Amino acid sequence: MSTRQSSDADDPVIESREQLIAPMAGGEKPESAWRIGTEHEKLVYKKEDRRAPSYDEPCGIRDLLMNLTEFGWEPVEEGGKVIAMKGEDGTVSLEPAGQLELSGAPLENLHQTCAETGRHLAQVKEIGERCGVGYLGLGMWPDKTREELPIMPKGRYEIMMRHMPRVGSLGLDMMLRTCTIQVNLDYSSEADMVKKFRVGLALQPLATALFANSPFTEGKPNGYLSYRSHIWSDTDPHRTGMLPFVFEDGFGYDRWAEYMLDVPMYFVFRDGKYIDAAGLSFRDFLDGKLSVLPGERPTASDWWDHLSTAFPEVRLKSFLEMRGADGGPWSRICALPALWVGLLYDQGALDAAWDLVKDWSMEERERLRNEVPRLALATKSPDGGTLQDLGKEVLKIAHQGLASRARLNASGDNETGYLETLDEIVSTGKVPAQRLLDAYYGEWGEDVTRVYKYSF
Repeated sequence: MSTRQSSDADDPVIESREQLIAPMAGGEKPESAWRIGTEHEKLVYKKEDRRAPSYDEPCGIRDLLMNLTEFGWEPVEEGGKVIAMKGEDGTVSLEPAGQLELSGAPLENLHQTCAETGRHLAQVKEIGERCGVGYLGLGMWPDKTREELPIMPKGRYEIMMRHMPRVGSLGLDMMLRTCTIQVNLDYSSEADMVKKFRVGLALQPLATALFANSPFTEGKPNGYLSYRSHIWSDTDPHRTGMLPFVFEDGFGYDRWAEYMLDVPMYFVFRDGKYIDAAGLSFRDFLDGKLSVLPGERPTASDWWDHLSTAFPEVRLKSFLEMRGADGGPWSRICALPALWVGLLYDQGALDAAWDLVKDWSMEERERLRNEVPRLALATKSPDGGTLQDLGKEVLKIAHQGLASRARLNASGDNETGYLETLDEIVSTGKVPAQRLLDAYYGEWGEDVTRVYKYSF
């Protein structure tokens, strides 16, 4: 979610339907202006004892953030606490239990994306060496209970943590114990958005399978390959899932606005503070009937904030977010945007991907979503094969899409090389979590702490 620093005195009150649709419609860009925004989270631990550092301790999360000033980053504060750093490469922020996230800048090509990721990892590793801190590229803490994890000082997190147990049993695990990789992509028109949304949503289970990397909970195998993905199935049904209406006739900006109006609120930001509005109705807010702010009506910024509080497998704001992947190491951070850019940023590839999925029923899409956390690429696909088979077809399309884009680096290479790690996964049928499990039952001697050798 976005980081608010202040309330805008000139923030217009929402008075029309057009204002609700404006963020999505305003995201339209010509193809020449399409960009790639990559977000990736990592688990932070103290090397001496593998515990998660607190915010305030020496060389804790605050100090990690502030040490980024030597690389040109500038602090962002909330209530006198540093909660993020802003710079040319985007924003480095802290997730609820101190997971460190880079929300990268909007970039033109994947070569720039991987260079940005490399710079970020080099910076935090240099700081980590001085502070005795390491970073894990996994989808979930492999050995920590909720109680062992610190809570970061962000007002919205306090509100969300109170609300999560009211609506699902695993929401606190989502907040405290998971990490993801996401990519944000543009569209040229409402019709282009719709097609990309549908392809992205239908194929999101495949991305979950390819990046499955969370097979351990509290030191033991948990029976899943992507437990992070399973967690979302019992977090909050009002703001998660596969969104059947996206595939219905007439879907577009207006229908998305209707969905978001039905998503319960979390908060309202006023005078530098977050007001708890968890479970309340944005429709009531539009009518001036929000119980925590009686008589007030929402502003454009309130609506922007609310748009960031839904967590389906694909999310629309002023761009599309692909949200299905577990966290992972550098090569897979580069591979996720490569997959989606290859499929969605070339018209021929987009058309071919849509042809693969357009006849799937909603029941089949839901089945994929439900089975993939356990089975990954062994999940049966709607065409009768497996997701491994489908993955080979999809990656062929992605390769063609990236080759067609012809974005070259200084050596004359196009972007297809960033798919190599995924090519290897579909070739073998063995996802990252399965390799971790092989090691756990083999060379690790069922000692999950050996996973820390996979630090960034």
